[in-house]
Amino acid sequence: MKRLQQKTSFWFSLISGIGLLYIGIRFFINPVGAEIDYGIRTVTNGDFSFQYIKGIRDFFFGLIITLLLWKKQFFALGVILVLGTIIPATDFFVVLSHPGSTAGHLVSHLIAVIICLSCGFYYLQNHKLILS
Repeated sequence: MKRLQQKTSFWFSLISGIGLLYIGIRFFINPVGAEIDYGIRTVTNGDFSFQYIKGIRDFFFGLIITLLLWKKQFFALGVILVLGTIIPATDFFVVLSHPGSTAGHLVSHLIAVIICLSCGFYYLQNHKLILS
């Protein structure tokens, strides 16, 4: 059972990290499309400052997750994931408060909260067992 939890946490973390790298890059390449998929739509008048801020935040968080996994720094990864839960939780409330938000947009942010918390606490509790 422990091995299954370890593999599940690893793959959820890796897929999340790579996914965040993709999402971050997408906010630079296609800021309007990425913003709509995030769950809000703002009038930009050609100023994509919000989208670029969101993009670099997601890219950085994805980079940290994948780097810590690669370096097998599981305790640090646990801390980052638990503390980083504030990001998808805040995203959830931003989308929720935006007129026209849909359940589909909200669910993706809730799933991210669940992944961050569950994988983060797993790594905090089991980081020594994983390395042995």
